[in-house]
Parts: sequence; structure tokens; C-alpha cells
Amino acid sequence: MTIHGASFAQVAASGSDKVDPAAPVTTLQAIAARSATDEVTTEGTRSYTPRATRASTGLSLSLRETPQSVTVVTRQRIEDQNMQSVKDVLASTPGISVQNYDTERYSFNSRGFSINTYLYDGIPTAVTGGSGWAAGESAIDPIIYDRIEVVRGATGLMTGAGNPSAAVNFVRKRASSRDFAADLSLGAGSHDTYRASADLQTPLTEDGRVRGRIVGAHQQGHSYLDRYSTRKSIFYGTVEADLTDRTVLRLGYHYQENAPKASAWGGFPLWYADGSRTDWDRGLNIGTDWSKWASTTQGAFLNLEHEFDNGWRVDALLNYSKNESDEKLLFTGGWPDRETGLGMTASPARYYGDRTQKSADIKVSGPLELFGRQHELVFGASHSRQKELFYGRSPINVAPIGNFFEWDGSYAQPQWADESVSLLGRTWQTGLYAAARLNLTDSLKVILGGRYSEWKTEQEGDSPYKFSKSAFTPYAGILYDLNDNLTAYVSYTSIFNPQNYQDRDGRWLDPLEGDSYEVGVKGSFLQGRLNASAALFQINQDNLAQTDVGYLVPGTVNQAYYAAKGTRSRGYDLEISGEPLDGWNIMAGLTHWTAHDAERNAIQTDQPRTLFKLFTTYQLSGALGGLTVGGGVNWQSKLYATADGPNGQEEVSQQSYALVDLMARYQVNDRVSVQLNLNNLLNKKYYQQVGFYSQGAWGASRNVMATLNYKY
Repeated sequence: MTIHGASFAQVAASGSDKVDPAAPVTTLQAIAARSATDEVTTEGTRSYTPRATRASTGLSLSLRETPQSVTVVTRQRIEDQNMQSVKDVLASTPGISVQNYDTERYSFNSRGFSINTYLYDGIPTAVTGGSGWAAGESAIDPIIYDRIEVVRGATGLMTGAGNPSAAVNFVRKRASSRDFAADLSLGAGSHDTYRASADLQTPLTEDGRVRGRIVGAHQQGHSYLDRYSTRKSIFYGTVEADLTDRTVLRLGYHYQENAPKASAWGGFPLWYADGSRTDWDRGLNIGTDWSKWASTTQGAFLNLEHEFDNGWRVDALLNYSKNESDEKLLFTGGWPDRETGLGMTASPARYYGDRTQKSADIKVSGPLELFGRQHELVFGASHSRQKELFYGRSPINVAPIGNFFEWDGSYAQPQWADESVSLLGRTWQTGLYAAARLNLTDSLKVILGGRYSEWKTEQEGDSPYKFSKSAFTPYAGILYDLNDNLTAYVSYTSIFNPQNYQDRDGRWLDPLEGDSYEVGVKGSFLQGRLNASAALFQINQDNLAQTDVGYLVPGTVNQAYYAAKGTRSRGYDLEISGEPLDGWNIMAGLTHWTAHDAERNAIQTDQPRTLFKLFTTYQLSGALGGLTVGGGVNWQSKLYATADGPNGQEEVSQQSYALVDLMARYQVNDRVSVQLNLNNLLNKKYYQQVGFYSQGAWGASRNVMATLNYKY
């Protein structure tokens, strides 16, 4: 997966520092049509914790009422940490580990499994096929989102097929203001990085029942990597109309263009030809001067929501997305001679194409009275169709690498043969789902649900395949209120996930199948301003794809895999988020897991077993009342992988390390603020990926960003 970004705009009265209580505060008029999304919107709350979420079951529940581990990265936290990409968001999310394969692709993992389920306003989007996240999906800038919700563990009820890792739901900003509001930002930072953004809201009718919002940003800059630079432009527009006092219509469109230069494909060699280890400068970029991994992402949505007099709601959503990429790349393999620098091989590649997805979802939810008690029910149906078409052009007259020690990216671009289809894939998924929250007593609640899914996928091109799968995914949760603040819970769900991996004999691996269990305690304090949770989890899974080191799929250059039987992941998850004291926001999480196959062999060792993540801010008072200071740390344990070196297979590792970040913001007056963010304070040098294709990649060096913000 790939990612990029910088500082963010915010609407009036959202996320600004607390200043003198006597100072005027911008407020927004109430909207006539009460929307079901109002209660879960985080913009303007100034909080690190949400009031409610639907990400787990489709029901509007507080974190305490949700029988799974859920993290919501709110608008305030995105702005405080100056998150510049989806990668930044997930790297700061408890329980999520991040690896970068090269300059444009990232892998996200949770509880020992890769994350392959992403939702947009609750509609699942499958990441399938050979193009992976190469078409720019994960490069979307967070400036267009109100919040990003992460449900860890199996999420089959709302997503259908997927890994028991996590589901990530991106929730778009809304046009919610009846008054004109503007949020303008200018930023400058390390490596000649510059950014400008604008977020404008305005009523489109005199009574404010029709409202519009436009968000735009442009960013460009260089990098800690030699010669590598990025440039991106973002546009998002949405209109919201109160058709009646109980009916809301929303529509929107977004577009983003990413134009990196000197993009790398893969990493650097971990060994010299004599078997000794390399220690390259952090700025080494194996991309050429002509390398690129350009992408454009665009999408549109239409949402109609109506609330009936009896409290029932119907919510219909149509979603369209198209992601295009244009790739001209060079992969370098082998090991350089320690004296001459010779021995590296060159594999240029040319790919371009697009992925489109059309999705629809309709759900009905509301209260139900039964046996003298009120319960909640949600049921719905969803359908999605995805098509991806990518072309390739083989290189002609490939030049040798030469002395790798003199590498400066001036490698000659080859000629390219005529195009051919490298990938033509289609995926269909249809689901029927329902869930009920039964209030058996004042203290005991049971959530029961299930989803029937039909999945079909086919692919033509270099690695053709075709298969289909149907499955029923049950969901069950039991919650018991221990007192006014604490709730104990247990949950269960089954999982399935069709997979397109082949073994060393060219056979397709069977779908992933398994069960996920979680038990824990959740607490809500200070009228919901502070949430905390502690959970134990276990995931049993068969047919987990594992790299078959040293083998390729016959007749291809694709890595071969084998299916691990009896895979088990278990561990614990601790988290706290919210405002324990006035002016003090905190988000902290500690996660640990282990994973083994049936023979008790450790698997997924290239992911850290333990993660600790903390970020906190404090609003000073008195004479320094306009100053907010904050900081955080991301710590992860050792990880290792078995890679192919010149002397055979060897273990390569990254020892445990911590990254420390700092921030400060000063509210100059009611409308103007200045913010400074410093990342990797200690300038730690570390592998962000080690062992993928027997190569490595360094993480980012120390960097700083200053942002000037104006609100009206």
C-alpha cells in the first residue's frame, strides 16, 4: 500500500485550542433534519474519543457497548499529529503495524494478519488482484475525512470476506454548517516540503437547508531519499440537502492526483557478494531518474437517509471509485561485490491501468419492543463489482547496472515493447446481513447477527484464475454491566477469505477459514469523555498463505506460497482514549500477540509481536492559555525474517526501537494559530521493512513541519 500527505484544514469551531473562556466562540446553528450520522461525527468535538460508532455491527453503539476492540482516530487527533497520509494514521493506531515495500507501497497488519478490508462510509472495498494497492488507493489524503475507524479482529458481519486482522472504515466529512465557514492553512517543512489547503462551507439556500462544502489541498516536496520527490493535489466537494425534517440527501465527489518522481520499486541489497552485511546511507534510493509511480484516484457517492416517526431509519448509499496508475520502474537484484560494486541485476518494468468499483448498500435500523423491553435491530443488503485492467510493456535492450557504489539514478531507460494485458480481473460480492441488540436485563445485553455472502472473482493475464465462494458469517456478543462505568464482554465470529495465492506446483490455495474469539472489559468515564478497554483474543485459522522461501510459481516470476494448517494467533489489547482532565487529551495502546502453525512453528515473524503507541496533548492555562503542547512515542518489538543471501538462507532482523514525536500549537487570536510538528525526534535509523524479496528499506529520518492556520 502507498501513502502521502501534510497539514490539514478544519471547519469553524472544530478542534481549535481552548483559549480564554471569555473569548468569543464560533458556533454552528442546529440542522433541522436530524441525521443518524450527527451522533458519531467527531469534527468539532475536540476529543480523541468518539461518542458512538457503527463500524462493528451497523448499530450505533458507544465503545463500551461494542464487544470488539475498536479505535477511532478522530479529526482532532489527525490535526494535532499533522497526519499527512493514511499511512500516518494507521502507523499511529494501536495494534496496527506498518511495513513499506518501497516508496509507494505499504503493508498494514494486525494481530498477525494482513489487513485487506477497507470501507468507505461503511461500504466494503476489496483489495484483490495483482495490482494490490499500486493504483493510489492508500495515497488518499486524510483531509477529506471526519474520522478513520479501525475494528480489530474478524469483521465478517459488516464486510463479508476478509482477514481476521482489522477493518478500516474511512468516514467522509459532511456539509453540516448553515453559516459560511473557512479554514485555510499554509505549511512548510523539511526537505523543501510545502502545502496549502482550504476547507470552505456555505449555505446554498437562504434557509440553510441545502449546504455545500469544498476541500482542496496541494503539496509538494523532496524526501530523505536521494532524488525522490512527491507532488499531489486533492479536491473534495459535497452537497447536503434536508429534503424534509426527517430526510437528508448527500452527494459528493473527490479527486486526487499523485505524481512522485524517482520512485523506487523494491528495496536495497542486505548483503555484499561475500556474504557480509551492508549498511547503506539512509538516503540511498534505488529508483532511476525516469522512474515514476503516478496515480489518480476519483470517486463519487450518493446517500439518502430517512427517519420515520417511530424511530426507524433507512439508509441507502451508492459509491463509485476509479483508481488509475502509470508505472515506469526498475527493480534491482543481486549482491554487489564489496570491492568493485559489480554484480547487481536490472529488471525494468512498465505498467499502467485502472481499477473501478461500484457499490451499493441499503440498511434499515430501529427500535423493537419485545417482552416488555426495547431492543435494536439492523438489517440490510450490499453489492459490489470491481474491475481492474492493467497493461504491461516488456523492456528491450536492458543496460547493465555497472558499479553500484556509483549509483546516482542516471541509469539508461530501455526501449519498451508493445503493450499486452498483464491483468484483467473482476470481483463480485453480494451480502445480506442482520444484527440485533437484545436488552435481556438492565445489565445484560446480547448482540446476535450474521451475514450471508457470495463472492466470485476471475482474473486473466499473466496469472489467470477463476473461483467463487459463498459463506455464512455469524456474529455473537454478550455484554454485562459490572457497574455504572465497567462492562465485561465476550464475542465470537467466523471468518472466510478467498485468496489468490499459488503453491510451488501452481495450485491455488484454498480459502482462509477460521474462528475469532475475544473477551474483555470496557470502561466509560467522565460522561463518556474517557474510554478504556482491556481484551484477550484468540484466532484459529487454516490455510493461511505463507511464503515458500526459494520457490516461484511454475512458469511465472510470482512468489510461491504454502497453506499453513492450524494457525493460531492469541494475545492481548489495552487502550485508553479521551480527556481525563480538562485540556488533556490522550490516546494510548499496548498490544501483544503470538502466532504459530500446527507444528508450533512461529509464523509472521516479520511483524512486531508487541506494539506500544502513545500520543497526548495538554492545553496550558493562565498566561499561557493559548499554548498546547504534546508528544508521543511509537515503540515496537524485534522482528525478523528468513531471506536468501549469497551464502544461502539467513535470518535478518530489526531490533526493537522507539520513534518519538513532539508538537506545539499557539493560538495567536480567535482565528489564527501556528503549529509545529517534529517527527522522529531522536533521528532513529531503522528498517521499516526487512526481508521482502531479501531486501531492506529504511524508515524516514527526523523531519519537521510548521503550519499557519486561519479560521473564519
